[in-house]
Amino acid sequence: MLVLAVSAPSLSAAGKTVKVKVTFISADMVSNNHVGNEWWSGGFVNGKELGEGSSIVLNVSASGSVNLKAEAQEQDKYPDNGAATASVKVSSMGKSITKALNVTVVENRGRYSGNTAKWKFIFKVEKV
Repeated sequence: MLVLAVSAPSLSAAGKTVKVKVTFISADMVSNNHVGNEWWSGGFVNGKELGEGSSIVLNVSASGSVNLKAEAQEQDKYPDNGAATASVKVSSMGKSITKALNVTVVENRGRYSGNTAKWKFIFKVEKV
């Protein structure tokens, strides 16, 4: 009589998913050297726009990452744009991490051409 033992493979870290909550805490202008007065700013998590103060819960592979993007745009006839990105590896973070992205917008026309406005975006990424 032949007995065949089959065991189910154990779940490896690569196969597990982790719930990750990302909160777009704030977008603040740090300085503005004559770039403009009317602005739009936005935060993005894995390509989805997230309003300031809002959160999203994602199912992320334990070996995966959460991609953050911050954008600021001075809105006039010829808009000036700035953006920054960051990737947070789920495996390398503890319970939570606060990530700051610094965005610089450069005036592209007129007498103030070359001047900059600086923004600081804050995201909180936490395992739930």
